[in-house]
Amino acid sequence: MNRWQKALAVYADPRILLITVMGFSSGLPLLLTLSTLSYWLAKHGVSKTSIGLFAAVGIPYSFKFVWAPLLDQIRPPFLGRRRGWAILIQIALALAILAMGFTDPAVNPWWTALVAVAVAFLSASQDIVIDAYRIEILPEEEQGAGSAATQVGYRIGLLVAGAGAVALADYLAWPVVFAILAALMGVGIVAFLVAPEPVAPPMPERESFTGWFTRAVIGPLAEFLLRRGAIVILLFVLLYKFGDAVSGTMATPFYVELGFTGVEIAAVTKVFGIIASLAGTLAGGVLVARFGIMRALLIGGILQAVGILLFVPLALRGHDTVWLAVAVGGDNFVGGLGSAAFVAYLSALCNIAFTATQYALLSSFMAVGRTLLSSGSGWLAAQMSWAAFFTVSAALAIPGLLLLFWLMRLYPTENAGYAPQRANA
Repeated sequence: MNRWQKALAVYADPRILLITVMGFSSGLPLLLTLSTLSYWLAKHGVSKTSIGLFAAVGIPYSFKFVWAPLLDQIRPPFLGRRRGWAILIQIALALAILAMGFTDPAVNPWWTALVAVAVAFLSASQDIVIDAYRIEILPEEEQGAGSAATQVGYRIGLLVAGAGAVALADYLAWPVVFAILAALMGVGIVAFLVAPEPVAPPMPERESFTGWFTRAVIGPLAEFLLRRGAIVILLFVLLYKFGDAVSGTMATPFYVELGFTGVEIAAVTKVFGIIASLAGTLAGGVLVARFGIMRALLIGGILQAVGILLFVPLALRGHDTVWLAVAVGGDNFVGGLGSAAFVAYLSALCNIAFTATQYALLSSFMAVGRTLLSSGSGWLAAQMSWAAFFTVSAALAIPGLLLLFWLMRLYPTENAGYAPQRANA
């Protein structure tokens, strides 16, 4: 078996298949607090102002690092640290989704908002456990496949809770739709029941609160910041997807200005684009297995910049559905490829002793950073032509690539700032 065959064979590993199912459970609740919730509220006649305020129910996703140390350091009395928490959270999440369907936002929107916040909190908590499980159960060379599998399952979950729920609502009452979605959480419960429990580090038997806080909260941050090149790593995490974030924020206004219809945009960006993204994500997992994380990041980073440049000919040609498909398909494919390598890198950075806490911190830092950095994209687009805007967006990938080269020189071997356990593995 050659190296490429070995890289592809990792997707047949039962652990990867289980991680795909876990990714589905992770993606399922997200849209229930976002677009599906907005659609449901609109169908119930809730005002646009109130619907806008409901966006705040997703706040727990941005602050999951706050309670991640509890999930890292407290062990349920059954099934182990990861599986025990996962089962408890998923049962509570299924009940919360079911309860959400029986609220009436037109009569008492506060109850709907309260249950939606509970769904978001439990969903964010589930993400913490699933990310930690994936990182701990897989060796470094399989992290790319693991991150790809998670994202594939995640996107399927988004489709079911998004387009699937909205379509079902045309034929079934909303409480029934929510009941079906709650029942689908059982898929993740079964996956964790049959999954093996990762080996956990030993815990002290007796410990003061001060000692626990120092070990569980201060420890993960201190351990990371004391690594060689920690600041460079954080800057790289912040900037690797910078160009993608800026160009992606203005993509829909760009399509509208070029005169594409809603049907054309939906068909190409939502259907074809998602398929291309899934294919790229799987390819990224293979690339990590074949070349290692750092070289996969380099290939993915360069291709991401090229993917953004595909929008320049589209901007020059105007309304052209063929070029729209080329640009969206190419950009989504290389974006998925880069994301698989990037998630694998974030996973490898996590110390097994603080997996949930460090990954929650890194992913929140990445998400908040991308949101802040892309906030000026509208102003940038207003100052120049669309062709120039996408050229500049592609150039914004350069700082991240330069930091990657710096990390590769700082760590001549593959282990560019990885956690000690992984570096020594």
